[in-house]
Amino acid sequence: MTFVLGLTGSIGMGKSTTSAMFQKHGVPVYDADATVHALYRGPAAVLIEQRFPGTVADGVVDRKKLAAQVLGHPQALKDLEAIIHPLVRSAEQQFICDQAERHTPLIVLDIPLLFETGGQQRVDAICVVTAPADVQKQRVMARNTMTEEQFNAILAKQWPDQQKRDHADCLIDTSQGLEFAEQQVKQVIDTYRHATGTVAQALLSGKDPTPHA
Repeated sequence: MTFVLGLTGSIGMGKSTTSAMFQKHGVPVYDADATVHALYRGPAAVLIEQRFPGTVADGVVDRKKLAAQVLGHPQALKDLEAIIHPLVRSAEQQFICDQAERHTPLIVLDIPLLFETGGQQRVDAICVVTAPADVQKQRVMARNTMTEEQFNAILAKQWPDQQKRDHADCLIDTSQGLEFAEQQVKQVIDTYRHATGTVAQALLSGKDPTPHA
């Protein structure tokens, strides 16, 4: 049965690059961030406009306007999550079922906040993308898309890297170059592509692996 591998890691760790490596080697990847972007252009837009008036234009959520109404407002953030999370979860489960029906041996769920959202039971194993803190900061600051204050604010909302490493089934260290990272990705694929998972089987059987989540 299809084995569901969760891929996660803090900002600047190289998760997107790692995700692309899995795809390069033929492993289907579900991208949670991409799903949210699609929802903002589709089903979620109407619901978000109802709760946060003025944040949608031409059927598409304006992320900056939405952020202005949500950031710093805990209840507003909870309301947004109540809209988005069920839709993302539904898309995720559909992806798993579709791949399981195709008898795909291994799939990856690329979920940035897997631990923070209690998603451990939604996967059969967890792979954490990691790098030293100084490398992480250097990468993020080099993007010139955020201030150090914004970077620290994001980190404060994420599990510390060491905590994620402690709860991981495998690691991908991206600090030693792309070739080394890809070697690790290949090793992970070899480890899990013949493993037996339970998450996909539960979903195909109509059961929620996390009924109390």
